[in-house]
Amino acid sequence: MKEQPCTCLPISPCPKKVPIFSSLSDEEIAKVAKMSSHQRFAKGEALIHEGETADTLFIINHGQVKLLKLTIDGKEQILNILTSGDFFGESHLFATNMINNFSVYAIDDTEICLLTKQDFDLLLKDNPDIAIKLLSVLTNRLVHIENLAQNLATKDPSARIVQIILQFCEKFGKRKNGEIEIDLPLSREEIASYAGVTRETISRKLRMFEDLGLITAIGNKRLIVKDETALREFI
Repeated sequence: MKEQPCTCLPISPCPKKVPIFSSLSDEEIAKVAKMSSHQRFAKGEALIHEGETADTLFIINHGQVKLLKLTIDGKEQILNILTSGDFFGESHLFATNMINNFSVYAIDDTEICLLTKQDFDLLLKDNPDIAIKLLSVLTNRLVHIENLAQNLATKDPSARIVQIILQFCEKFGKRKNGEIEIDLPLSREEIASYAGVTRETISRKLRMFEDLGLITAIGNKRLIVKDETALREFI
């Protein structure tokens, strides 16, 4: 897809949404935005493919994406869900011609700002503290992947699914009257991929949690967590 200059609104440029740039002044943020190019991806479109080389930081201005790998039997394993203000491709900034170790697909129509390694290197010269913040993000993501691997290897299906629901609570949930309402970013099939279980298991476990009064499912795209504390007991 053809890249264009960043078209983010001046009052809310992409870099301003990203925590690693929080120490920058408005003037510096504007410079980063000018360095960036802009792309739009339709729902279901690939942003990057596993095995390709890249040298770009992807900043999500609007929309949601899923990071995934193919297992040895050709099935998708979802690694993470990212949304507005998140970024990926940070490992590309530390070396030349890094190979993508996962693929990324748009969950819905998504707007992305891109910053090349060359421009990022220029930015670091004047703002070295960004590198420390970036390393902190990398550490947190490594912990997330380690926890995911541990859950897939050792936790029972109920615990795996609860971990994902709690992650959705934190990232996408809206708290109201002691409950948490979630507009689910994934289909039941994709949640099954994320949890490493079958779609039938997802449906069965969600019904079990409903019967226990812990959640309420509204169709396939919305979930209300009624008792977060009791839900955590399954982990």
